[in-house]
Amino acid sequence: MTPAGEGREGRVAAPDLSRFPRRIHEIVERWRQERPQASALVEPGADGRQGRSLDFAGLGRAVDAAAEALRGAGVRGGDRVLILNENAIPTAAFLFACSRLDAWAVLVNARLAAPEVDRILAHCEPRALVCTHEVSPEAAAHGARHGAAELRDPDFGAVLLRGHLAAEPEPVEEGNAGQVAAMIYTSGTTGRPKGVMLTHRNVLYVAIVSGAQRGLSPADRVYAVLPISHVFGLASTFLGTLHAGGCLLLVPRFDPAHLAAALAGEGQPPVTVFQGVPAMYARLLKHLAGAGRALKAPALRYMSAGGAPLDIDWKRQIEARFGLALNNGYGLTEASPTVSQTLTGEPRDDDSIGPPLPGLQIRLVDPATGAALEPGRPEAIGELWLRGPTVMKGYFRDAEASAAAVTPEGWLKTGDLARQDPDGYLFLVGRAKELIIRGGFNVYPPEVETALNAHPRVTHSAVVGRPVKGDEEVVAFVELAPGKPGEPPVDEAALKAFVHDQLAPYKRPQRIFVVDSMPASAAGKIQKHRLAALAEELCAEG
Repeated sequence: MTPAGEGREGRVAAPDLSRFPRRIHEIVERWRQERPQASALVEPGADGRQGRSLDFAGLGRAVDAAAEALRGAGVRGGDRVLILNENAIPTAAFLFACSRLDAWAVLVNARLAAPEVDRILAHCEPRALVCTHEVSPEAAAHGARHGAAELRDPDFGAVLLRGHLAAEPEPVEEGNAGQVAAMIYTSGTTGRPKGVMLTHRNVLYVAIVSGAQRGLSPADRVYAVLPISHVFGLASTFLGTLHAGGCLLLVPRFDPAHLAAALAGEGQPPVTVFQGVPAMYARLLKHLAGAGRALKAPALRYMSAGGAPLDIDWKRQIEARFGLALNNGYGLTEASPTVSQTLTGEPRDDDSIGPPLPGLQIRLVDPATGAALEPGRPEAIGELWLRGPTVMKGYFRDAEASAAAVTPEGWLKTGDLARQDPDGYLFLVGRAKELIIRGGFNVYPPEVETALNAHPRVTHSAVVGRPVKGDEEVVAFVELAPGKPGEPPVDEAALKAFVHDQLAPYKRPQRIFVVDSMPASAAGKIQKHRLAALAEELCAEG
């Protein structure tokens, strides 16, 4: 197992790729030999207390048993295994078992609707289907629909399993750079699903390098609520923690009350590391305010946000409540996912997404001309491209889409607009496709969201564009914290007045809608395509 440079945390050197594990399951084998009785995985129990747990020896046995179950289901090297899951011990066991057999783990969140699951199943043609039904009623329903039978084991617990499905195996690659470890489907708004093929080297690179920058160690207890079916949860949180020998508290679904208890150490050792999306922090603070509870996190040493733009006012509010820097980062599924992250030794009072991971090359490209922009000039905004060991192998059986996403020279086109300061730190400006053009002027949604989030009652906001004849409108959605007795109501007019002097006229929202909650993916990421559809519907109603 190669270290990623010297020091416990902060800046690290690019690792020696030749010393990487060949397969991800070797992480378990290492600690099974070196620290067999150290805690590896913990599931939540009743009343916030610790539930079922496995040490590394037990996790190794669970992987052994899961691999034997998959062999019995006909799985061989190059086969796909569709794992309909939420975070739980069986998810981990079957993921590593796929690695053991040189099969591909197709990780799918069980909360997807039946048509979505069936499209993925038809596309990836798995040899076997595994459902973590004990932690997910949706997984149980999917398993029942597809005729999966329950399989129980003292080590991994229980799953629904159906094997011996018709499938054509892919070639097995000897090295870690070519063999696929996991396939994760992108969540487009419409159209056919795209399976992102991530190799063992892809996900190990993020696990090792980003983990080293976070200073992960065997002493850490990490709150793992980001879904393992999402690449952020898979590579950064799950594999990063286990590679470092730490312990994961596997949480199937986000509940701010449970997070508050875990941070405080109620009924179990307190959490030392929490990685989430910005909406999770907003919900935690909203819960604490509503319950009249103080935040307690005596062991927390690292926290970060990713998966969505981080508003600077929220960052400052969160840091004030925790007394700890909130680290930020950026990534996408096709990059395994981490492209950049801020560093613990270099706290920032801005919304930077940090410098690129060591070993990655980045380029800013003019969306109009395709020309590379001069790096280090803050006024130069371009589409972010990257190249390096984290770039996906491609989209499964889709050469056309793969060629559109990755150039022949290996540059991955992210579709995100960014700028770079002279010190190398990157700033995300917005999605190229989410850019709003109003009256000929560019409106970047994060800038409008920052202005709205500065209102003391606004806990979260999201801004989308709405096409109108010959132009676009700026439409905003906000969630509000409960008001105090006697406080005036916060409505559209009040919010428009609040941002009036903060934004240029063309950036001011034409409509602002107050909602109870934002539509979000299983990973907590705001689904702006659904908000765009809602904006069209609500604006049409007047």
